[in-house]
Amino acid sequence: MASANALRRVGRIGWDSMAETITYFKREFGHTLPESMLRFRKKVAQFKREGYACLISGRFQNQNSRKVNYKIERLILSLDSLPERPFNTTVAEMYNQFVCGELNVYDPETGELFDPEEFTEKEGEPIALSETTVANYLNNPKNRALRSKLHDSAWDFNNRYRPHHKRKAPVWAFSKISLDDRDLPRKMADGNRVKAYYAYDVASGCVVGYAYNRLKTADLFIDCVRNMFRLIDHQGWNCPAEVEVEHHLVNNFADGLIRAGVVFPFVRWCNPGNSQEKRAEHFNRVKKYGVEKRSQVGIGRWYARLEANRPKEEKVYDEFNNTYKEATYTYEQLVADDIRAIHEYNNALHPNQKLYPGLTRWEVLCRYQNPDLAPVDKALLYRFIGEEVRTSIRRSKYCRVHYEDYALPSPELIGRLAPNDYTVEAYYLPDEQGNVPEVYIYQHGAYIATCRRIEAYNEATAEQTERDREAYAEQAKYNAQFDAMMAREKICKVRLLPGDVPAHEEPEIVEAAPAAPPEEAEVFDFGIDYAALAKHEL
Repeated sequence: MASANALRRVGRIGWDSMAETITYFKREFGHTLPESMLRFRKKVAQFKREGYACLISGRFQNQNSRKVNYKIERLILSLDSLPERPFNTTVAEMYNQFVCGELNVYDPETGELFDPEEFTEKEGEPIALSETTVANYLNNPKNRALRSKLHDSAWDFNNRYRPHHKRKAPVWAFSKISLDDRDLPRKMADGNRVKAYYAYDVASGCVVGYAYNRLKTADLFIDCVRNMFRLIDHQGWNCPAEVEVEHHLVNNFADGLIRAGVVFPFVRWCNPGNSQEKRAEHFNRVKKYGVEKRSQVGIGRWYARLEANRPKEEKVYDEFNNTYKEATYTYEQLVADDIRAIHEYNNALHPNQKLYPGLTRWEVLCRYQNPDLAPVDKALLYRFIGEEVRTSIRRSKYCRVHYEDYALPSPELIGRLAPNDYTVEAYYLPDEQGNVPEVYIYQHGAYIATCRRIEAYNEATAEQTERDREAYAEQAKYNAQFDAMMAREKICKVRLLPGDVPAHEEPEIVEAAPAAPPEEAEVFDFGIDYAALAKHEL
């Protein structure tokens, strides 16, 4: 642009003289500027608009000027695609053999042979490539990603080359829950590891649900969800807005529990093999190397880059040559250690102290509950995560579950039962102590009522406590409601006319004879000793 400004300062330009000068310098230096006056003026105007870029030939970095053009580059990548994954030097050797006619290469999809004549210079000379050139093209960033997509596992490709989203954690607790399974790092005596499943609140990072098993089955997932909702019920919290899960172990619940809009308003299914996508994976790592490693021996992975994160193993040189001396633990010990680690992890300071100054993960969970969450619909939820038992409504009031009686909230609800069918399905979820405060009654898939446990009261007035009197009042209230319903909806009596009496005629009414008065019953006198009289008569 400086040159353009200089041209403006010169004033009127003699284009004819400029054209002659251009011709002279072309003979001296061999430049590529146009010699025609009109084309030169056009080039100057373009230079004013675009700068020096317009002076660069279009053939620069063009495929036509490359020794290794696009076609040759794709052939190199194809040779590298062989299942044995050859070395770069081997790829270079195979390419040079091919262009020299010493090696046949074909497309396995079409069966078409590649023609070496298409990989020659203008004079027909084969385009030979050095090992360095081939290696440079194979290691081009784009080509490395293409090769990884072909050769590597999905996990390796996703974590090394596939772009990931830049995200930020939610501010409110229970806006999103992330669930994931994990093998506890230390082994049991049989050489196996305890299977664990965690539910993390993404905002606080807290573990809000956990479960353990010797086997990795769907029970592991559902037990974790049960544990989470026991905590929610105990704390009086609302239902989480979103859950994040993977397909493994959870597919069986895709049409019920883990379907958006049923229990949770939002459900996010993570892609398999992409640990970066799932928040729970991040929390697992923080928990493992931030808490477990400080309090447990043997935490790490033998292939970890950092030596401090490698567990101590000693190889046993026997006939199998794959045995290692490791410390082992009981199932109960491993579970107990992990629960202690969860408690320590939850009560550690939240990593985002700028947003939550001085607060632990647990305090963030308790104080920053999302205000827009809906209450937990237990009647619906327990159909998916609760226990089920078939029972029946007895005496127009209660059903029996787990050797306890649970009463309907109102006698009016017996009208919802099917005709001549008192059998119902009861769903419930025992707490950590095994208590069942309430059950949810369904019949043929239709919700009937929520039944609460009937509290028995001491029948001896002298021994009754305040709780006994409350239990008595509750049961008496139900009976009174039942009696009121019977009175309110009592059946009206009707009489039938004889078939030979016309409807417009009044039938003759015959008065019945008065009934004989009942005999007076003997009055019970508390002052008489009836036992002594009986002995005397004998």
